[in-house]
Amino acid sequence: MMRAIASKLIMIAAALVMLFAVTGCSGQPLSTREKGTGIGTLAGAATGAIIGAAVGAPGAGAAIGGALGAGGGFLLGNAMQNQQVQTQQTQTQIESQQREIERQRREIEGLKQQQETE
Repeated sequence: MMRAIASKLIMIAAALVMLFAVTGCSGQPLSTREKGTGIGTLAGAATGAIIGAAVGAPGAGAAIGGALGAGGGFLLGNAMQNQQVQTQQTQTQIESQQREIERQRREIEGLKQQQETE
């Protein structure tokens, strides 16, 4: 029985490794959302397999845990990615405003110099 459990866990782990290998071949770095989903899936599958092994169904436990972990990981990764996008937009606005302030400062200095020469 332990041999069957170990063999199922190895198959699940191999399937997850292949899934990540195929995803990694896309050429694009993983987004925060994708990383969260992957980590959640792995953590959920591992936890589910452990709990499932205690009740005699490690494969089912891993599948259920993986699905729940993927959902939770997606939600967390999505929230983090949205926060990163918002932070980046705010930073872009700040930089734009700083450039405008600097432009206006130079214009004021130019007007002061022009007024002094008159």
